[in-house]
Amino acid sequence: MNAQHDSSPGSSAPGPSASGSSAPGPSTPGPSTPGPSGTRSEVDWITTPLTADLLRGALELEHTEHGVLPHRLPAWARAQCADGQLAMAEAQSAGVRLVFRTRATVVELEALRTQSVYEGAPPRPDGLYDLIVDGALAGQASVPGGNVLWTDIATGSTGSRRGPAGTVRFPGLPDRVKDVEIWLPHTEITELIALRTDAPVEPVPDAGLKRWLHHGSSISHGSNAASPSTTWPALAASSGGVELTNLGMGGGAVLDPFTARAMRDTPADLISVKLGINLVNRDLMRERAFGPAVHGFLDTLREGHPTVPLLVVSPILCPIHEDTPGPVVPDFDALSEGQLRFLASGDPAERAVGKLTLNVIRDELARIVEQRRADDPHLHYLDGRELYGEADFAELPMPDQLHPEAAAHRRMGERFAALAFGAGGPFAAGPD
Repeated sequence: MNAQHDSSPGSSAPGPSASGSSAPGPSTPGPSTPGPSGTRSEVDWITTPLTADLLRGALELEHTEHGVLPHRLPAWARAQCADGQLAMAEAQSAGVRLVFRTRATVVELEALRTQSVYEGAPPRPDGLYDLIVDGALAGQASVPGGNVLWTDIATGSTGSRRGPAGTVRFPGLPDRVKDVEIWLPHTEITELIALRTDAPVEPVPDAGLKRWLHHGSSISHGSNAASPSTTWPALAASSGGVELTNLGMGGGAVLDPFTARAMRDTPADLISVKLGINLVNRDLMRERAFGPAVHGFLDTLREGHPTVPLLVVSPILCPIHEDTPGPVVPDFDALSEGQLRFLASGDPAERAVGKLTLNVIRDELARIVEQRRADDPHLHYLDGRELYGEADFAELPMPDQLHPEAAAHRRMGERFAALAFGAGGPFAAGPD
């Protein structure tokens, strides 16, 4: 199990069909008897409390006025940063899933979603809930309604709109004891309100799998992936047979000390950090500060995990930033044609004054890892272009020039699994 704590309030696929409804269901068992069609009036519902022993992939649960909100950073860490982008990203449920054992044939999950919408850009698809039954994808659905956080991509102005909770429903499940996972949408904030089934639910016993703790940018978060269980870290974890805690955060892989301390304090058998693109595209740091910041981040991780295999992954190929600094800006010509693309607004000549590019970061990360390996044999380096490089960009180009699309996520997951979990890889064996 992942480290999880409660905090005080702060603020169609193969298998069974699924549906979403904005009409909330009952929160207590109904008086009826299950019937063949599985409609609400024919199901004797059991409502199970949404507690930490049913959730994986979150570091903390916040009790809200509606239910519980999974967080991927603890409250003390969130309090150390006023960045709205990070606040949104860490509360989005990348890698967070409900896991339970049941013989239920119908499962309902009532939730209140919060979508992030960029006005002036093409609409994003609704977030998906992936239903996994005994390790296989068995259904997908979206929760309707919900809140909206909007940003005007041209002006930077922001606002919000409130909306109702909704319910995702998975009927027609096999009538036998089975392990069920519901992967929450990785692109939405999800407040969990009620889990209803037509048979009792219990936590799945610890299977003794190794715990993989990963930190990265929006690419690790899952931007442009098809669904929450098909982000590249989720696919790699499935292939490697490990329990994933994904701290990939859109715009948030910037060597924040509080992220390092949160990782230090989280139980893990395997750790990876994928660094670079956010430091370039947010133009947050110069080369003089980058090296010491990387050392400090790794030092903090080693305070809590002195011998755990630790893999440093440099950026995948991103042509606009290979040799051109940030910040990244929207391509307004593309927006006028209904397409979302980005441009690097820096000047390559600025590398001479210490501005970071992806090639500069790769060279520096490789140097730092090689230097530290003299005293840390459990530290390893992977060039991100082995996951997605020039040939991949030619075949599977980034639609927005920043994020790989769904097929590229699958390829990256397969390659990471082979390179990290495969024979001779840094994650092939546990800590000494």
